[in-house]
Amino acid sequence: MSTESWGERYAGSLMNTFGPPRTTLVRGEGTHVWDADGKEYVDLLGGIAVTALGHGHPALVGAVTEQMQTLGHVSNFFATEPQVTLAEKLLALVGADPSTGGGKVFFANSGTEAVEAGFKLTRRTGRTHVVVAEGGFHGRTMGALALTSKAAYREPFEPLPGHVTFVPYGDADALAAAVTDETAAVLLEPIQGEAGVVVPPEGYLAAARATCDAHGALLWMDEIQSGTGRTGIWFEHQRAGVRPDVVTVAKGLAGGFPIGACIALGDAADLLQPGNHGTTFGGNPVACAAALAVIGTIESEGLLEHVTVLGQKIRDGLAADPRVTEVRGEGLLIGLDLAEERSAHVLATAMEAGFIVNNPTPSRIRLAPPLVLTEADAEAFLAAWPGILDAAWERT
Repeated sequence: MSTESWGERYAGSLMNTFGPPRTTLVRGEGTHVWDADGKEYVDLLGGIAVTALGHGHPALVGAVTEQMQTLGHVSNFFATEPQVTLAEKLLALVGADPSTGGGKVFFANSGTEAVEAGFKLTRRTGRTHVVVAEGGFHGRTMGALALTSKAAYREPFEPLPGHVTFVPYGDADALAAAVTDETAAVLLEPIQGEAGVVVPPEGYLAAARATCDAHGALLWMDEIQSGTGRTGIWFEHQRAGVRPDVVTVAKGLAGGFPIGACIALGDAADLLQPGNHGTTFGGNPVACAAALAVIGTIESEGLLEHVTVLGQKIRDGLAADPRVTEVRGEGLLIGLDLAEERSAHVLATAMEAGFIVNNPTPSRIRLAPPLVLTEADAEAFLAAWPGILDAAWERT
């Protein structure tokens, strides 16, 4: 069946929350995908930073298959080995210190659910005020949406849970002025993803930590897009040397299997108690086995170094064209600004050339490919890049 036919069936059966799909994908292998018409693409978006190991990676397929054959689901009246092992692994990766109480993990099914857990956790401080950065994206459920600044997302569903103050991202003085002794938490992305991969100034996260300490507020890092090795380090906030109280992760954690986690450190780990929160599927042993396979593969295949080196090569290559005015990011979370508002054209011409990219704003392109992206595929994209821009500039 053709992509056009699948598009018609899609329009007739799915809610129109995303608009018409650009194509219908039917198969994937590594970092390549194919649509219903047989066209092949190099996926440089990775399901929006999700398919960390690409498609069909044997470690991920094997872990999910074995776990499903062993124990597929239990309620949270019971513990499972993958659930406990993954929680311990995440705490170790985030640097939980057992001497100061270590930390605790709540497992959910997605990024927005991890944020909901974090939001409820902040309320258990006895305070209700949260300070969030403009341009941040934290999810679509009502609580997470209250923490997301984009008016077009928020306004159709107001009133939303408050009390939330938005401040310019990267402005340490504005952040300090907004935080008071009534502030429960400051929520920040260490690199803003949906805004087009926006990197804060050096010292910003450390200043946020100091501001939180001065007022007894929690520092909450949203690592849903930037975490799990995507930037060449396990969690991007670690590059700045800051210690958060809460970290939320999801997206690439299980390589495409739905999972999210809210990690609370130190005293924050004990804020949620029995009856305060729950989930049916969170901590599912299959999802946790998938996440352990992803983490294990990143470690065994040296993907943190690979991501660091290849990401720099891609950024350097993209920046060489004068129609690109700025390239930002770390590792394989890459954003660039175009000299003109032609990102929709760039997306279209890139797909025609066999590459999937994303256009978060009219003048910005975002790349978040699988961490296993090969040097050959990266070089092919960079070789095609000038022609992609030529075609985009020719369109009207």
